[in-house]
Amino acid sequence: MKKIAVVTSTRAEYGLLAPIIRELRKREDENLRVELIVTGTHLSPAYGLTVAEIREDGTRIDHELPISVDSASALDISKNQAEALVRFTAMFSEQKYHAVILLGDRYETLSVAMAAVNTRTPIFHIGGGDTTEGAIDECIRHAITKMSYLHFPSNEESRKRVIQLGEAPERVFSYGSTSIDNILNIATLTKAEVMVSVSFSNEKYALCTYHPVTLEDGDIRTQLNALFDAIRSFPDIDFLVTKSNADQGGEVVNVLLDEVKGKISNLHIFASLGTRRYLSLMRYAQFVIGNSSSGIIEAPALHVPTVNIGDRQKGRLRAESVVNCAPDAASIVHAIKEAMSPEMKVRCKMVVSPYGDGRAAPRIAAKSIEVVRQEIGLKKKFYNLEVRL
Repeated sequence: MKKIAVVTSTRAEYGLLAPIIRELRKREDENLRVELIVTGTHLSPAYGLTVAEIREDGTRIDHELPISVDSASALDISKNQAEALVRFTAMFSEQKYHAVILLGDRYETLSVAMAAVNTRTPIFHIGGGDTTEGAIDECIRHAITKMSYLHFPSNEESRKRVIQLGEAPERVFSYGSTSIDNILNIATLTKAEVMVSVSFSNEKYALCTYHPVTLEDGDIRTQLNALFDAIRSFPDIDFLVTKSNADQGGEVVNVLLDEVKGKISNLHIFASLGTRRYLSLMRYAQFVIGNSSSGIIEAPALHVPTVNIGDRQKGRLRAESVVNCAPDAASIVHAIKEAMSPEMKVRCKMVVSPYGDGRAAPRIAAKSIEVVRQEIGLKKKFYNLEVRL
């Protein structure tokens, strides 16, 4: 029997993996088993214990592997990585998977990839080739690419970068992002249903997620205070804020959010909204604001404008509905006004997502099973491109 593992450690990551898991499990039989390993912040009460959302989704969980998720300092992150490396190496050694599917660029995902390399478990990587110049995710993502055998970048530009990193074109497939699959298939709550789900009556709202910018030395308190000042400038708009992830500095962001909870009347904080509710809320939002990739990938596909703050997503392929601004109050206020303008509403209607047609998951699942049924040789040749200096 062939065994494929899928690893998820965060709410956002699971939302992107869920359609792939469903497609893979449609093909489970006596010769194929697809096992879901849940770890990281999913198992942490501080981050909303989002393993419950996976269960509510009806997805079978095969293994729960707790690891530390403290993120106040670089030492915390390194300890978390070391623990993940040891625990996943033990699991992969015991389970002997024929492939492991990993998504993205988180620090614990790098440890899981290293564990796979050490146990000679082929890695099928989703989301390689993107660039995010303001975050440490940039180098982690490219490192995982070089550890991986099969690649599923979300767009054609990223596909070219993966090949530029020396990966053979016949192992790199640009099927799009499963974010678009989710928009078509699960962002299905009506406006009335979604408003009831967050106990809101004001239909004029914005979605907000702000993560630490891990390659900047800037004061996160100063940046968040600028965002709070901008929010105060629009008292007629409710801002629904989801807490940060477990990147270095994520705990600090969440502490600062808790400090202002109840002090800004139009700011409302959630540990997690869940993928279906989050995307359904996005569909009816006035705009998305912050520095999350959801403003770059999902929001344009829903024809919703984005206020993208700072450099965390710098370099990522983006649509014309994204308004970039500096992390200061005046710039954020100006960007919100642009996002709310009649001109932007017209522009959003014309936006075409560069991240696929919403059929990424079945293609990724089919190709993964096709490859795992073959004999995989991990001795990869470096694919050379002609370089003129």
